[in-house]
Amino acid sequence: MNRFHVHLNVADLASSIRFYNELFGTAPQVHKSDYAKWMLEDPRINFAISSTGRAVGVDHLGLQVDSGDELTALGRRLDAAGGSVAPEAAAVCCYAQSDKLWTQDPQGVRWESFHTFGEATTYYAPDVGCAGEGPAACAPTTQAQPAAAACCATACG
Repeated sequence: MNRFHVHLNVADLASSIRFYNELFGTAPQVHKSDYAKWMLEDPRINFAISSTGRAVGVDHLGLQVDSGDELTALGRRLDAAGGSVAPEAAAVCCYAQSDKLWTQDPQGVRWESFHTFGEATTYYAPDVGCAGEGPAACAPTTQAQPAAAACCATACG
């Protein structure tokens, strides 16, 4: 079964965690110095927040699937929807290891579709395609490159 995903960038992680603990009625399943994640069943959502220096607000939306086969099927639906799909295999991001597909909707909202298959000890992998210095090195340059390195943008910026 798919799980909806929302990732917010926050200015104050501690106060945001307190707020969402009360809203969701539970503590996050993952809590790090720069990141927290709630895996809720009602509603079925992967809700993540981070405080990594990016602009405050919605970072991206997504769908988390339970298997590689489901990710492949979701990739076919993304292709049929139009736009480009950028794969990111074995990505280390948000303290997890995942295969991902990135795209943008017609309004430019970034969508991450992913299958998580392991944990990681860092928020991002420092060598995730950062070709230069600063956030511009990781930022997508065209709509055809829709943030395949969202965590890389955090790493570089």
